[in-house]
Amino acid sequence: DISDCDVLLGIKEIPKELLLPHKTYFYFSHTIKKQPHNRDLLIKMLQLKINMVDYEVLKNQKGERLLGFGRYAGIVGAYNGFLTYGLKSGKYKLKAAHQCMDRIEMEAEFKKIVLNDEKIIITGNGRVGKGIMEIMKQSGVKQVSIDEFLNQIFPEAVFVHLNTMDYNERIDGSLSNKYEFYSHPELYKSSFPKFAKSGDIFIAGHYFAIGSPYLFTRDDAKSDDFNLKVVADISCDTDGPVASTIRSSTIADPIYGYDRISELEVPFKKDDAIAVMAVGNLPCELPKDASEDFGNEFLEKIIPSLINGDQEHIISNATICSQGDLTPKFEYLRDYIKVN
Repeated sequence: DISDCDVLLGIKEIPKELLLPHKTYFYFSHTIKKQPHNRDLLIKMLQLKINMVDYEVLKNQKGERLLGFGRYAGIVGAYNGFLTYGLKSGKYKLKAAHQCMDRIEMEAEFKKIVLNDEKIIITGNGRVGKGIMEIMKQSGVKQVSIDEFLNQIFPEAVFVHLNTMDYNERIDGSLSNKYEFYSHPELYKSSFPKFAKSGDIFIAGHYFAIGSPYLFTRDDAKSDDFNLKVVADISCDTDGPVASTIRSSTIADPIYGYDRISELEVPFKKDDAIAVMAVGNLPCELPKDASEDFGNEFLEKIIPSLINGDQEHIISNATICSQGDLTPKFEYLRDYIKVN
């Protein structure tokens, strides 16, 4: 019986029938983008006069997210990139992350990796990107500059870590500006294909904003110069910026093949197929580590605000609804919850 609790913590959506009235809930509600499948959930919370605090919008004064599983998505996704390449190339075989007891056992698998002169592309600089870079450091693969990556041949495996403006450029050829790119992405095109020409493995941890250029299209992938053999798409935007990601995959069956010419799914070991890893719930492969990391961040960054009056408005700014109504910041959801 938890009816005497004032604050209830979850992770994913709470079933409507289990919600308790007049409580404060913390969880990922998946409503802030007007997701159709959770419309009734938000309506129910309003009816029960619940205070709903969404982890996704808990941010500091700089607007940076305070909580999330992105780091472990990056950690597991990067590991799965190496796992996928081993299976695609036939050079080695790693134990699946979810078959490991914890991150320590997973990282012990690195000793099995056999690489020669492969080139690896990394995108992403947020939580996901930082998780990827943790794994790259553990792997021992050497980081090189963009110029070196594109123009030099190495006797060992190397990787390049790209920022957003490294793979986007002005359509008219004039000087690029990241602030202009964020406000007017229609003025830009992707320059990623030049990296795909040199790279063998792509570990995608970027955030894709609607309206931005696709990193590579299906037509780009058909080019004779397109060299990628493995795409570990942690971002997992299907039929979007990474053309080979035609669907999400599962922990039980994480890899499928994408035929560059037919644009269809094929066995990933087929010679010309791109092996795609697009698991949408990667942190679940290391549940103990990911949960402890999330819990520690909550204790460090959120609990002080919860017990000390929320002086920086971290919690109030992330409260979607309270006392039966939407909060001012989330008034844009009014049409979403309108009952027909």
